[in-house]
Amino acid sequence: QSQKLAVRAISRLQALPGGDVKLLCDTVVEHVRELTGYDRVMVYRFHEDEHGEVVAESRRDNLEPYLGLHYPATDIPQASRFLFRQNRVRMIADCHASPVRVIQDPGLSQPLCLVGSTLRAPHGCHAQYMANMGSIASLVMAVIISSGADDEQTARGGISSAMKLWGLVVCHHTSPRFIPFPLRYACEFLMQAFGLQLNMELQLAHQLSEKHILRTQTLLCDMLLRDSPTGIVTQSPSIMDLVKCDGAALFYHGKYYPLGVTPTESQIKDIIEWLT
Repeated sequence: QSQKLAVRAISRLQALPGGDVKLLCDTVVEHVRELTGYDRVMVYRFHEDEHGEVVAESRRDNLEPYLGLHYPATDIPQASRFLFRQNRVRMIADCHASPVRVIQDPGLSQPLCLVGSTLRAPHGCHAQYMANMGSIASLVMAVIISSGADDEQTARGGISSAMKLWGLVVCHHTSPRFIPFPLRYACEFLMQAFGLQLNMELQLAHQLSEKHILRTQTLLCDMLLRDSPTGIVTQSPSIMDLVKCDGAALFYHGKYYPLGVTPTESQIKDIIEWLT
């Protein structure tokens, strides 16, 4: 039954119109919440500077929204991110539950490693972190996409070198909640499909962005070659459509042409004098 629900959810994801990452994320949180019954399900995306942002959310109506919130990179340390690339589903049924000591044979030379165990107890700090958020149970699933590594890098470093942890799908519940293995497996299957679909959308967005940059670059070069250079700040598209910035200023033939948020004309003249 769990697999059938996951397959149905995957079919709905694949039927979505292309070019809309937000719609894809919004849809996956709805399906995961429908599958698992958690009070809150979020898509948590890692940015280039490694901080996290909640980009999609499905929640119980009386819960405080987390959508749009940003969290520092230290909230999910690098060690945890590395583990998520290996074990892509992590469940905590009750953060208040007392840990159970593992008894091992005295003949074993090394302590038993529980890194790959789904049943291992959460770290005390993380359990307190969950409690502070009003979350008693959680289910966290890794969203893995292609890192864009070339074939040579992949061949040298293995398959894992070509994979990137894009983000997490995080489920919270305000009371203890245990998800049986078949349902967790179905969710992992859904995450694999979501990662593939997301990867295609991100590649498409990147291609469209590159085309837009090349088109803008060509138009600006035409302005410089055919018309007055002032066109790059007075016409559309402008230099600000090519470079990510809050403002740009052109000083040409003794005249000052500001665009957006810029220094004053006297400050620009001071900068020019310093540069020359």
